[in-house]
Amino acid sequence: MPRPRGPWTVEARRVLPAMRAWRAALHQEPELANEERRTQAKIVEALNALDLPPATFEGFTGVKAVIGADRPGAVVALRADMDGLPVSERSGLPFASRTPGRMHACGHDVHMACLLGAAAALKRREGSLRGPVVLLFQPAEEEGNRGGAQPFLELGAFERPKVDFVVGQHVAPEIPLGHIGWKKGAMMAAADHVIIRVRGRAGHAAYPHAGPDAVLTAAEIITGLQAIVSRVRDPVDPVVISIASVHGGTRHNVLPEEVLLEGTIRTFLPSTRRQMENALRRRVAHIAASNGASARVTIRHGYPVTFNPPATTEVIVQALAEEFGEEAVQEIERPVMGAEDFSRYLERVPGSFLFLGVGRGSVPESLHSPSFAPPEESLVYGCAALLAATAGLQRS
Repeated sequence: MPRPRGPWTVEARRVLPAMRAWRAALHQEPELANEERRTQAKIVEALNALDLPPATFEGFTGVKAVIGADRPGAVVALRADMDGLPVSERSGLPFASRTPGRMHACGHDVHMACLLGAAAALKRREGSLRGPVVLLFQPAEEEGNRGGAQPFLELGAFERPKVDFVVGQHVAPEIPLGHIGWKKGAMMAAADHVIIRVRGRAGHAAYPHAGPDAVLTAAEIITGLQAIVSRVRDPVDPVVISIASVHGGTRHNVLPEEVLLEGTIRTFLPSTRRQMENALRRRVAHIAASNGASARVTIRHGYPVTFNPPATTEVIVQALAEEFGEEAVQEIERPVMGAEDFSRYLERVPGSFLFLGVGRGSVPESLHSPSFAPPEESLVYGCAALLAATAGLQRS
């Protein structure tokens, strides 16, 4: 593991005790999307202790603060997400979740602690900042449809001061601890929510011929949708169609009238996004009709593609290489099918989304796992990465 010796790493290590305490407090009380009231209160308390007056918003759990508001240079926004997941923790951490069925299983506690650490370091250097730095603690990243970025923008996240650049990061267990992952262009997929209501005829399971059978039709739809991926889209254009939720029926011998399917479509190109939606609607309708059943499809457009502008990303990568060494700043070979509402910010201003390596050993722990526990040292790298990226953008 590389041992960075850049100036921002020194600053990050100086605030590590505070980051450790912030992370533990946030991790112990995880809250789901748009319910982050205790989380908000802890962030507000931390910012007040740093003499950084926080801004909050009625009906919205996000928090905003500004460092160096009077500085004349470029305005850089730094974002951390706040919400946890409905996962029962089995990490063994001394500060494990105290809330049954809730966990920071995606590392958002690390993200928030790193941003608070960066805030502490920047506050100490406020007089020498080239431009203002906006701190965005954003709820509801895991919500998946509207998310928290869009309402935050509508509430003025990028105004007063007007933001020029934005930087975010996410823990990545597949990347070794001490490394930072980056990619120019499309980095993460667009994600759309698919809801399919299959209607048949309720009846006795012993007499399925009186159908149509909604369960059988739903099963054929689930398998039939994979033909879209294998036979409709271009094989070099990444696409995922997954049905992840199936609900229908109450007893082993009663055929239900309706089966509800829910899933996701992941794409990278706008044309492919439209093509997959049209092909899915067509195929579902034909499969249902072939069984004498019916199906209603609803597709809710979620987060767009996370696209890192090449020129801005190059500036950030150079700053990270100066801080950590070139060997620790690794380009991601191909985009990932996960999605991020950080993409909403990148639709407004240039910037970049980074992957913070937290992996240890040959078999990395998975995100959303009940035992996911990024090591404490990741706080240092994450904090230093935000500080280096900010400095790089403001001097560019």
